[in-house]
Amino acid sequence: MRGTILRERARQVARASGFIALTASMLGPFIARMRGVNHEERSNVRDAWVKTWARTLLRLFTIDIVIDGTLPPRPVRGRLIVSNHRSVIDVGVLLSTFGGTMVSRADLAGWPVVGAAARAAGTLFVDRANAKSGAQIIRIIEMHLERGDTILLFPEGTTFEGDEIRPFFGGAFVAAARAGAEVLPVGLAYPRASGAAFIGETFPQHLARMARSEGTRMVLAVGEPFVVTKGDRASAITARVHGEVALLVRRARRVCDPL
Repeated sequence: MRGTILRERARQVARASGFIALTASMLGPFIARMRGVNHEERSNVRDAWVKTWARTLLRLFTIDIVIDGTLPPRPVRGRLIVSNHRSVIDVGVLLSTFGGTMVSRADLAGWPVVGAAARAAGTLFVDRANAKSGAQIIRIIEMHLERGDTILLFPEGTTFEGDEIRPFFGGAFVAAARAGAEVLPVGLAYPRASGAAFIGETFPQHLARMARSEGTRMVLAVGEPFVVTKGDRASAITARVHGEVALLVRRARRVCDPL
């Protein structure tokens, strides 16, 4: 028992300190690089950085991603990637797989270390309790999609435990329809005993707990992309994507925890 506690403590110290050190060491050069590139290059430079940053952190925490399905090629048009949300790990999983720009709840901006990285990487922060913030973020997402960018979205709004898919906020689907974007649904599942869910704790507490844990094998199930247009109602798009994400989560669960 004592040996187990000591190993967990050693993992916790190594990973938590590594998280802070890696993020801090990669952030400075990235910010300096962004100052020296023109507007057209910024999206590609940001994509390359967030993928490298996310993959490095996933390796540090020994997160093994199993892709179920085929990753479609990146389209010329903008792409909205929609996923369920269970853990802070989800952010790294989607960024490492797809790159792009994350839509996040506003309080992430104030999280230690990762908040600075999120701001530098161009994360779009939304306060869903504030109607003005919600309307503004719809316009910003539309602009990004019209530009051909990839937007990563957790439309449940926050993290939940289990595989049930909660109601989706529909604002981003308004932006997708206006921009004529591609929508790609995905579903995430973690082993039931992994403790990956980010529920009822602060970010430092969650980081400390995940830093103690052994490696996690999680599954990302990829759906079929489809294009939406200005004639499509946001409510219909929301209902379709909600149903597809629910099916993908069930598919991911079968791969993650086969009977």
